[in-house]
Amino acid sequence: MSFLEFLETRSSDMVELGLEHAGVVALSVLLATIIGVTLGIATYQNARARGTVLAVTGAILTIPSFALFILLLGPLGLGWPPTVVALTLYGLMPVVRNTITGLRGVDPAVLEAAKGMGLSRRQRLLRIELPLAWPVIITGIRVTTLVLLGITAIAAIINGPGYGDLIFTGLARVGTPVAVNLVLAGALGVMILAVLFDLLFYTARKLTTSKGIQ
Repeated sequence: MSFLEFLETRSSDMVELGLEHAGVVALSVLLATIIGVTLGIATYQNARARGTVLAVTGAILTIPSFALFILLLGPLGLGWPPTVVALTLYGLMPVVRNTITGLRGVDPAVLEAAKGMGLSRRQRLLRIELPLAWPVIITGIRVTTLVLLGITAIAAIINGPGYGDLIFTGLARVGTPVAVNLVLAGALGVMILAVLFDLLFYTARKLTTSKGIQ
């Protein structure tokens, strides 16, 4: 059976696994964004605090995915819970780093002018700093998304959702005619999702960034 014929016969599985893969990544990116941006806002003005947060989130990113998934297996069981927790942890570093970089990159003269106009600390953050830092922040969220799309495939070892099921099934059947098709189908699915998410973030950045700073 050719690869195209294989895709045709497994089209319903490809769609179902694709929705699962996209869903768990979207949820994890949302959680990583909320936590990461909050940590970035809380620490960007304090050198020791931001150094600590960057060091911890960076260290998490170096943990082998197989090891982290297995460690979470005991307390969280199989499926979505350990997958979401692991992906959220892996997604923190780019979001935190870019939030800190974006906020620290705001021109001090602009902040002084806003302060002179009577804006409070909260108002300056919400009206000036975050909007100016947003292009950098959303780039970090985009990087996180692309990284998590690949890591999600490994979650199949703990019965996680997504295209990893096809890839690991194919690896388990090495030597059979269908093995290569299974692995290729899983890899192709991840690549297609990466392109779709990338287009989504490109559009979101265009729509949510002020024309003056695009």
